[in-house]
Amino acid sequence: MEKSKNKSLRAWEIAALMALSLALCAGTWAQTRQQNISSALVRLHVIADSDAAEEQEIKLEVRDAVLAYLTPVLEETESQQQARQIIRDNLEGIAQAAGSAARGRQVSVTLSRESYPTREYEGFTLPAGRYESLRVILGRGQGKNWWCVVFPPLCLSAAESEKVQDVLNGEDLSIVTEEEGYVLRFRLVELWGEFLNTVLNAAGG
Repeated sequence: MEKSKNKSLRAWEIAALMALSLALCAGTWAQTRQQNISSALVRLHVIADSDAAEEQEIKLEVRDAVLAYLTPVLEETESQQQARQIIRDNLEGIAQAAGSAARGRQVSVTLSRESYPTREYEGFTLPAGRYESLRVILGRGQGKNWWCVVFPPLCLSAAESEKVQDVLNGEDLSIVTEEEGYVLRFRLVELWGEFLNTVLNAAGG
């Protein structure tokens, strides 16, 4: 009886270890994929002062002013690293462009890593996670936000999925376009990104 109990316990322990190993492998894979995807992009996040109709209108005017400034500046950019450096070098100019359309609202412009939820675009979907982000906050920054991708330049383009192919390839591209057989893998990356967002937000990061 004792031997049977010990065998049963060992079998349960082995099953638990195998499940833990699979979970760790899936987490490591999802983390790598999310990092690969996020390291290829720079996103734009514009946050209105409040949800009042006028403030939401100003938010869109600021968005247009920022994109008008950034589009020629980033036109020849070939990598996220290059885009990030160009944006960092032009933060003052971006702030001035935003301020010109902000109708006197205070404007804060930063470039940093930021948590994003899953977002669908034309022809592809970006999973939740941490992305390099140009963040434009108007006034108190308590209104509805607007976001897009400034590298590659997708904010003003109707052929978005084609430009994603320029910076993502192989398995990463198959994941964001959710090609046949990749839906489950996209979901794993999405769940990892949501988990990471929750942990970092709870830690104040």
